[in-house]
This record gives sequence, structure tokens and C-alpha cells, in this order.
Amino acid sequence: MFSIIIPTFNNFHYLKICLESLKKNSSLQNEIIIHVNEGGDQSLEYIKKNNYIYTYSEEKLGVCSSVNIATKLSAKNYIIFAHDDMYFLPYWDKFLKGEIDKLNNNLFYLSGTLIEQFGGHIPYNCGGDYQNFNEDKLLQNYQNINFYDHQGTHWAPHVIHKTLWNKIGGLSEEFDPGFGSDPDLNMKLWKEGVRLFKGVNAFKVYHFGSITLRKKKDFIANKGSRTFLKKWGITVNFFKKHYLKTGQQFKGPLQEPSKNILYYFDLLVCKLKLIMLFFQK
Repeated sequence: MFSIIIPTFNNFHYLKICLESLKKNSSLQNEIIIHVNEGGDQSLEYIKKNNYIYTYSEEKLGVCSSVNIATKLSAKNYIIFAHDDMYFLPYWDKFLKGEIDKLNNNLFYLSGTLIEQFGGHIPYNCGGDYQNFNEDKLLQNYQNINFYDHQGTHWAPHVIHKTLWNKIGGLSEEFDPGFGSDPDLNMKLWKEGVRLFKGVNAFKVYHFGSITLRKKKDFIANKGSRTFLKKWGITVNFFKKHYLKTGQQFKGPLQEPSKNILYYFDLLVCKLKLIMLFFQK
């Protein structure tokens, strides 16, 4: 059913937790494709030993490039992008399939609900790293902690149809190492007529908190918000507020934004920020 694409960068302990959760908690015939960056730890050996499908680069690529490379090996109709520091909870794929089966076309973007130690959609502490991860506590309680089906999602893990993925060219590699690539993907989907952006409450993952390709030094190297502003002429926050309606309870497909006074005021702020970029190095 699903091709689960996971980029990883010397993150073996989290990757192992992620892969084991997919093995234990999936109910459909999915495939997992991993892109290994460098593989300086035990990751590559573990992947080979367990016969996972993988691609490999000797040097660290960004999230976008890694995902695009791995996706070329996909044999399924639906592409899921996930981080290597996510634990997939039971029947996640059954719930996701149920959402897809309700639809009559492939113009959709569905994503999960994040449980995190202190943040995410649902703050619930089951450990902040692989050493103190309390899997038993999570499995005993995850059904009783809920958010709601929410609007305007742009977070991984998310799924889109392979045809649509190929049409928009996957993730935009100018956003490597990855910041800003999620809302950019959504903007490209919006331009293709997608209006169903839904976060599914029942599709839950525990997220350790972006312990993936995005290392500390990349915060300086990548200016995803600036790249988004230059590319689309609006800020990420403007897109989330006026287009995606991010965080609101899901009520159906989105509509074109209401072009009222607030819209034009916020748009003016975007244009001023865009002008200011040209005066910065």
C-alpha cells in the first residue's frame, strides 16, 4: 500500500526504534526505503542485515535530496515521508487507508498526529531520547490521548499519491538540508489544485524531536523561511494562516483565502519583508 521513505544520518538508535515500530505496528503490505547518509555508525550494517531497501550517499545530503533519491525505488502508489526519530503506533496504516478510501480522487495531503515529550500536537512524556524511551507507557496510553482531525497540516509523516508526487517533482532541493521544505511542498500541491490538507488524529506517531539530518550547524546553513519568501512572495506564516488554516479543527477541503483587510495587511508585511531581503547579504 505505502512506500515509507526515511532519510537517516548516523542516527542508528532512533532509526532502529522507528523500523521496529513499523514492523510491529503495521497491518498492511508496505515497503520501507531508507536513504543512508554517510552511514558512519551501525545504520548501514543493520539495514543490510535486515534486507531493507536502501539508497546510499558517502556524503551527507539534505533531507530533500535524500528523500527524492530514495523515492525513485518506490513500487507502491502512496509516498510517505517520515523522519528516522518517529515511533509509529499500532494500526497507523489501517487508519490512513481508511481516510484514503473515503476519497474519490488523489488530490490530497494527509499527515499524522505528533506525540512529543513536551510539544507536538499532543504533549505526553514517554522519554526524550532513545535511552529513556518508555514504549510500554506509550502503548498503554496512546488511545486515550487525543488531539482532533486538524486543518492545514504540513508536518511529517505525510502521504500523497505517487502520481502527484512525481508531477510536482517531490521535495524542492533548494531547501536542503530541509527547513521550509514541508510548506513548500504544500504550496506546490496547492498550485496543482489540492485543497484537502488533513491531519488525522488516529494516525499517531511518537516523535523524539527532529533528531534526524537537521544537525545544529544546519540552522545557520539553511534559511528555509527566506527561501520560501523569495520563491513564493509570501512568508510561511502567511501561507499557514490564510491558506492552510493551520491548527484549526478539520471541517473539509480548504477554500481560496478571504481577501479582506487583514489579508491585505499581512500581504503588505510580506512584501516589505521581501524588499528587505534584497538589502541583506
